[in-house]
Amino acid sequence: MSSSVLVYTGRIGDHNDRGMKGAAIVGAALGRWLGIEPTVLGHPEPVINGNWDVELKEALPGLRSLQAAHAAALNLGGHPVFAWPRCAAAIATLPNVAAQHPDAVVVWFDAHADLNTPENTTTGYLGGLALSASLGWWDSGLGAGLDSRNVVLGGTRDLDPAEQAHVDDGTISLAAGPDMLTQLDRLVSDRPIYFHLDCDVLDPGIMPTDYSVPRGLTLDDLTAVATRLAHNPIVGVEISEFEDHGDAELAHSQAERLVSALAPLLGTNR
Repeated sequence: MSSSVLVYTGRIGDHNDRGMKGAAIVGAALGRWLGIEPTVLGHPEPVINGNWDVELKEALPGLRSLQAAHAAALNLGGHPVFAWPRCAAAIATLPNVAAQHPDAVVVWFDAHADLNTPENTTTGYLGGLALSASLGWWDSGLGAGLDSRNVVLGGTRDLDPAEQAHVDDGTISLAAGPDMLTQLDRLVSDRPIYFHLDCDVLDPGIMPTDYSVPRGLTLDDLTAVATRLAHNPIVGVEISEFEDHGDAELAHSQAERLVSALAPLLGTNR
C-alpha cells in the first residue's frame, strides 16, 4: 500500500494554469483510490509563460519546498505517489531519487524526452529541460546525480535531433513501438523502479494535456506497462501534465480512469 500522496499545485514553468488545477484533481483521485488524505503544497498562481531561466527563477522557492517534501516521502518508503502540474517538477524530484535510491531506474513515460539543455533548446520551455537537469547536463540549482544508465524512456516519440542522438548513441535507452513491453522488460530487468508519467504519452483525446502527439498509448497499454513494472520494487510514482479544462465532471471521470489504469503500480488490489 502506498504510504503517502503528495500533490503540488504551484507554478512550474506553465503555459497556462490548467496543470496546477489538474494536479489537484489527480491528487484527489489518488487519495480516494488509496484511502489516503493527500498532502497538498503550493497554490495556483498566474502564469508567466517566459523563457526557461525566468520560469526557473520564479519557480525555485516552490520547487525547493516540493523537493524537501518529496525527499521526506521517499524516505518513509512504501512507494509514495505524487501529482505534479508539469513534468518540470522532475528537476526537483529526480535528484532525490538518485540520492536515496542510486540503483533505481527512472522509467520516463512521456511523448517527449525532455533532454534538451539551455544551449540547444529551440523553445526555451523549462519542461523540455526537465530530465537533463537531473542528469547533470546543466545546473538547475536543485542538484543532479542521476546516471544516464538508470534512465529508460517509454512511449517517447517526439524527439528533437539532439535528443534522438542520445538515443541513437546508446546514452539513453528507449522502449517504444510494437515491441515496447519486450524492450521494457529487458531494460528494467528486476531493478527498483521510479515511474514518471506525463499524460501526453497517451494518444490524444484520452487525457486532457497541454500537448497532443499522435500515435500514443491507450489506457490498456498503460495498464500493461504498470502490470509489468509492478513485478519490480517500486520506489515511487509521479504523474504530471493532467489539465483541468473546465468540465469538473469530465475531469473527475478522466482522473479516475487514469488512476485505475495505474493501479498495479499503486500497491492496491482494489
